[in-house]
Amino acid sequence: MQISDNWIDIAYLISAVLFVLGIKGLTKPKTAVRGNLLAASGMGVACVVTLLHRDIVTYEIIIGGVIVGGIIGAILAKKVQMTAMPQLVALLNGFGGGASFAVAGAEFFRGWLPDTVGIIATGIAVLIGAVTLTGSFVAFAKLQELIDGKPMGFPGMKLVNAILLLGSVAAIAYLVMNPGVEPVFWGLAIAAAILGILLVSPIGGADMPVVIALLNSYSGIAASAAGFVMGNSALIVTGSLVGASGLILTQIMCKAMNRSLTNVLFGVMAEAGEAMDQDEVYEGKIKSTSAEEVAMVLETAQRVVIVPGFGLAMAQAQHAVREMADTLEGMGVEVEYAIHPVAGRMPGHMNVLLAEAEVSYDKLKDMDTINPTFEQTDVAIVLGANDVTNPMAREDKGSPIYGMPILNVDKAKTVVVVKRSLSPGFAGLPNPLFAKDNTLMLFGDGKGAVVDITTALKEG
Repeated sequence: MQISDNWIDIAYLISAVLFVLGIKGLTKPKTAVRGNLLAASGMGVACVVTLLHRDIVTYEIIIGGVIVGGIIGAILAKKVQMTAMPQLVALLNGFGGGASFAVAGAEFFRGWLPDTVGIIATGIAVLIGAVTLTGSFVAFAKLQELIDGKPMGFPGMKLVNAILLLGSVAAIAYLVMNPGVEPVFWGLAIAAAILGILLVSPIGGADMPVVIALLNSYSGIAASAAGFVMGNSALIVTGSLVGASGLILTQIMCKAMNRSLTNVLFGVMAEAGEAMDQDEVYEGKIKSTSAEEVAMVLETAQRVVIVPGFGLAMAQAQHAVREMADTLEGMGVEVEYAIHPVAGRMPGHMNVLLAEAEVSYDKLKDMDTINPTFEQTDVAIVLGANDVTNPMAREDKGSPIYGMPILNVDKAKTVVVVKRSLSPGFAGLPNPLFAKDNTLMLFGDGKGAVVDITTALKEG
């Protein structure tokens, strides 16, 4: 069954509109679910119409692929914990880039000789697709702690990256002038794959949220290029939207972490300042507390702000936190959540985590909204957040995080930090917040500590 080109164009236009509305919906937590459904509907329309329009492969193979992919997706959705979501997103970005690379390669080896635009699009799809594939796998390995999360590099890495990039561009130019030369194609693919590894390797774990956003953008650009190769307008529009939105998100993340977008694009790690002695920061200044003492402090509070971090995700404490918040609200206490743009290991990590625990979207406040209110906050409870609350970002010009916008929790009347130990965050820095006069440290498992606080509140 085939349908006319006019109906194809109309269907693709509808898909594009659904994609735009979907992305718009994803900008706010309240509309995120609807936005996701709209975008998925747009993709569904595009896929169905494409299958009805083009006789690419047999329907048996298509159905088989849908079944296999659906089963894998369902298993991952059930098995992957929220703490591992950044790793999964990194993998999905890589598979997206790999798919674009494979499509471009298939068209190249099919023997079809497109026009100049088509050849350039093929080269771009191979270049960016391969970079995304290998770079995403490196990001996954760092997040999964299969390899060291610290920046890795060697003398002359920037020069090697420049040579690989220029060589890749030269290979594309050669293919424009001499289409169909297979050794050049493979040379381009290998150079791009190596470039992806070298671009992500020097970026440390603290910058992974930015890297994930950037790789998402790359996967969209690669998909758009593949659309030009195939002559598929829906894929061009979809890829362009993903690429543009990913790049905007990357810029937002860079601003939130005081990172240069240019440096991130070219795999340049932040320069480390003079290392600070942890003992010098903490010795004789740490005040430990108990769940019962925290409960007594909370009983006299009128306003409480909860600051979630990756430690909360690791402890799977989101439901316990919501129960504690409900208990406080039942006592007449105003409770809100302070969300830093890069809390966790990917953009929106904390929002998704708290949404899973059915925390009201209205209670989730972004950094710019919540920061001016900390001085009027009786108690700020920090749950596993470290770098995003570190005052060194404001006060220490020699710190590698200096200038990074943070949550000003130290300005609250009392700060309670729930943490297993005094270990540093992704940036590897001590946190002077823990040693401040208004800070109490509650050491232990995040979920267990929150449950104990809630129990003490209920017992009164």
